[in-house]
Amino acid sequence: MVLVRADSSRELDRLTRQLLGTAARPAAMPMDAWRDGEKFVIELDLPGMKPDSLDLNIERNVLTVRAERPGIDQAREVVAAERPRGVFSRRLFLGENLDTDKIVASYRNGVLRLTIPVSVQARPRRIEINRNGRKPSVQGLPAGRREPLWRRLLRRR
Repeated sequence: MVLVRADSSRELDRLTRQLLGTAARPAAMPMDAWRDGEKFVIELDLPGMKPDSLDLNIERNVLTVRAERPGIDQAREVVAAERPRGVFSRRLFLGENLDTDKIVASYRNGVLRLTIPVSVQARPRRIEINRNGRKPSVQGLPAGRREPLWRRLLRRR
């Protein structure tokens, strides 16, 4: 079987790194992140990784994601080696408004998914102003929603 290499510059780069002993540039760990109501969701692409090779660490609101793909067995005659190998690492700086004690992680179909709830202190809430000696109160409201006007008017009576 003959494989034709379409990108000879990639092969030249690989051989140069191998001959000069320079480290390969770190492979990217593509990521998507979004807010979904009262939680943040982060998905990182880690195709072909074994779940046992994944390591998650958090220290002072810095989440470190590490994964490792072992090298190719040197006893084999390698025809093509284009997939990145070695240790992959990415640091995510999390805001103070996230509850890092309640992070949930799952790995499925090559995607690491992290779900991080927003801390109770950071959620939107309504603060009433003390009027006529009444005791003020703090009421939690769902994110992005205001109390309806009719309800506020009824409460004033």
